[in-house]
Amino acid sequence: MKLWTKILIGMIVGVVVGAFVPAVVPYVSPVGTLFINAIKMLIVPLVFASLVTGMTSMDDVKKLGRISFKTISIYLTTTVIAISIGLIIGELLQPGAGMNLAAAGEQVTKEAPSLANTLTGLIPKNPIDAMVKGNILQIIVFAIFVGLSINFAGEKGAPVKSFFESLAEVMYSMTSIVMACAPYGVAALIAKVVAQYGLDALLPLAKIICAMYLGAIVHIFFTYGSYVTTIGRLNPVKFFRGIVDAQMVAFSTSSSAGTLPATIRCTEKNLGVSPSISSFVLPLGATINMDGTAIYQGVCALFIAQAYNIDLTLGNIVTIMLTGTLASIGTAGVPGAGLIMLSLILSSVGLPMEGIALIAGIDRVLDMARTTVNISGDAMTAVLVSRTENELNEEVYNAS
Repeated sequence: MKLWTKILIGMIVGVVVGAFVPAVVPYVSPVGTLFINAIKMLIVPLVFASLVTGMTSMDDVKKLGRISFKTISIYLTTTVIAISIGLIIGELLQPGAGMNLAAAGEQVTKEAPSLANTLTGLIPKNPIDAMVKGNILQIIVFAIFVGLSINFAGEKGAPVKSFFESLAEVMYSMTSIVMACAPYGVAALIAKVVAQYGLDALLPLAKIICAMYLGAIVHIFFTYGSYVTTIGRLNPVKFFRGIVDAQMVAFSTSSSAGTLPATIRCTEKNLGVSPSISSFVLPLGATINMDGTAIYQGVCALFIAQAYNIDLTLGNIVTIMLTGTLASIGTAGVPGAGLIMLSLILSSVGLPMEGIALIAGIDRVLDMARTTVNISGDAMTAVLVSRTENELNEEVYNAS
């Protein structure tokens, strides 16, 4: 039985337990916590070792520049498309219509981080501290410096290169061990979510949940599917079949960084992406690629505007699109990034901040869809970059 089938069974068991036997949930939820902790345990050493190894195999500086340009370009264009889809679906479904809420109290605005702060924060003052805190962007930058320095050191750097290659293989093996436990962890996590919210609590906000999930489905299958077909000239069915394991882990954990080990495993083992590409594109995507959050911003901004009977102008819509795209990079890696980014959107167009309270209650349910979109976009970008660099193993891809 394939892993994704086991995970699906785990999800079904989790729903049944959470809905019909909620008294059992406190006893099984620690299994979900252990699974999340095991995944988090992998993130820093896996990202660092695989990225250093990727850099040592990519000794062409021009190639590194090409890959960086391609990666960031794809992430930015898909983010614009994602927030547009969110706005369109929000306008079509009108999830907040008829609520007739009145804004009250002072609006608290949050300032988006400046470009200067974002750039100066890339280089860690203390790389060990960055690893302890799990600051993925700083870890990526440090790993790139280490990898390039090993190349510049020549023969004297060979022992260090061999060490990181061995460490990367060990981490891949550890990832396989943790992923074997995924069905049990997923079952416990889903059971906790269902027991915590219950169907009755979700029904009043069903329209916004439907809008978010519809946007996620449209973006994954139509946007990513068309990119794979037109730019990669590959079979999109093979792509979606190859990343289903990572998608299910993302859906249950609601963490792009937490799903990173599964995403790396799926892209390399199922889709034939070269390790040098995946080790650079995927960690970067886990921190700056937030297509799912972009859809969420578009849907939620219109939901709040409709709930408070506020008409948005074309200028407001453009502002939402620009702020959402830039904020997706500026607030990368911040816990609760979805709600923080939404507050930036609301303040940029003058919408009531208290509307966030309506969203916060179901944020975990929306986050499951957001994260699934995010990691799907990461995997798609890794496939396209690997394909355009002639480093995609098509035999592995077509076998998925």
